[in-house]
Amino acid sequence: MSVSLLDNSLKVDIYFEESDREFEDDICISFSEDCPADEKIFRVDETNIYITPDQACLLLLALQRAMENYRSSCQEP
Repeated sequence: MSVSLLDNSLKVDIYFEESDREFEDDICISFSEDCPADEKIFRVDETNIYITPDQACLLLLALQRAMENYRSSCQEP
């Protein structure tokens, strides 16, 4: 799955890395940037972070909770 952020200058891809199946951390979060060097968040054009399935679940849970908090704060009294 791919998500574009920051006016489409930051692309985040999340996928299961089949070739790394032998490792516990085989889910990849890949960040790539398409912007001038002085606007970059990362030092290189592409940064990969590998996480475990349990860490992926925790990340998903954290995002869901943030969305729940957002939605509850947007409801009219």
